[in-house]
Amino acid sequence: MIRRLLSVAVLALLSLPAHAGEIEIVSPVLRLPAISGGNGAVFLTIVNHGPADRLTAASLPNTRATELHTHQRDGAVVRMRRVESIEVPANGRAELRPGGDHIMAIGLDPAPAAGEEVTLTLTFAQAGTIETKVTASPAVPQEHRHGGN
Repeated sequence: MIRRLLSVAVLALLSLPAHAGEIEIVSPVLRLPAISGGNGAVFLTIVNHGPADRLTAASLPNTRATELHTHQRDGAVVRMRRVESIEVPANGRAELRPGGDHIMAIGLDPAPAAGEEVTLTLTFAQAGTIETKVTASPAVPQEHRHGGN
């Protein structure tokens, strides 16, 4: 009975969002590439319980590069581009989501299996480095993927 209670307590603690000081990482997911060695994307929410900060870098294992990206409208065309940082407002949140800011996992090989967790390292200008687990999810259909990026 005690073992079961301890197991439940450990699982509950592991499912809590990652915290570092006043930064909280919520619902991180790694969208897997459709092909081995392709590009994946990380989506998550950064909740800031303190002064303004900036996400300045990210790192995932088994990638050629991990970059911060956003989408920018150029007339009727939406283009993805690399950015140096992502602003996280004071006592606010930054949503990293499809069609907006996100983290690109370039050249993910070997890719984790769907449902597998991998360590994502995030670096903030003020809060420093935060490690969190990100769950791999299956690739999206062709029309929703990033072309050559």
